[in-house]
Amino acid sequence: MQTLSGTLYDHPVWYDLVFGSDWKAEHDFLLACFARFAKGKVKSLFEPACGTGRLLYRLAKGGYKVSGLDLNPFAVEFCNRRLKKHGFAETTFVGDMTDFTLPKPVDAAFNTINSFRHLQTERQAKAHLRAMGAAVRPGGLYLLGLHLTPLAGEDICDEESWASRRGNLAATSHLKTFGLDLEERIERCRMEVNVYTPTKSVRVVDELVFRTYTAAQMKQLLKSQPQWEIAGTFDFRYNLKLPIEVDRETQDVVYVLRRLAVPANKE
Repeated sequence: MQTLSGTLYDHPVWYDLVFGSDWKAEHDFLLACFARFAKGKVKSLFEPACGTGRLLYRLAKGGYKVSGLDLNPFAVEFCNRRLKKHGFAETTFVGDMTDFTLPKPVDAAFNTINSFRHLQTERQAKAHLRAMGAAVRPGGLYLLGLHLTPLAGEDICDEESWASRRGNLAATSHLKTFGLDLEERIERCRMEVNVYTPTKSVRVVDELVFRTYTAAQMKQLLKSQPQWEIAGTFDFRYNLKLPIEVDRETQDVVYVLRRLAVPANKE
């Protein structure tokens, strides 16, 4: 099996296979949250760190006006091609989710698969939340999903494996934490993806570096941003009937943040 250097993000077809298969529950959860928690109708959507647009084009097919940004130009190109293929404008762009502006505030935004934790410092995290505060209208929503670092509980997960298939393309993925420094707030993970086609097999090995958040640290971060209020909290089951209380044992959470009509913190 050939092993490629670099990152999975540079191979959007494979990335989309690995992360784009299990989309339905997440998609339906977003729609349910828009209906329950937003003030006013939700017609326009934005996704920071949109990747390949696994949800964006489906939401566009549902009648929403969509846009997004990502640092990786390969992902943005793939996403725009996908939007164009389905008859929509090419509205994703290369950008930094800590420093961007939109032509007009949107009704809702979402970032649900841990991309927020790629921001390595508190300053970057706050800058992102301020930028999102400018990007979302008052009464609108930002659904932010991430893995927290639990400080209690017996079933702490630091490893997962899954398989994906689409047509003649298949992949097996394995993600494991190999370094966790709560003082420096760094989690290092090794991700190995084996991709299989009818004629070859390829392995991509990547190292992912995430900033860690305990429940208390995330609470403090959100408290520092007065333009946002927490309208609800859920886990990665994406079930609106099963809200959760975020505590020391919580490992995954989607914060439903609602934009308040107050100025963003300028820190």
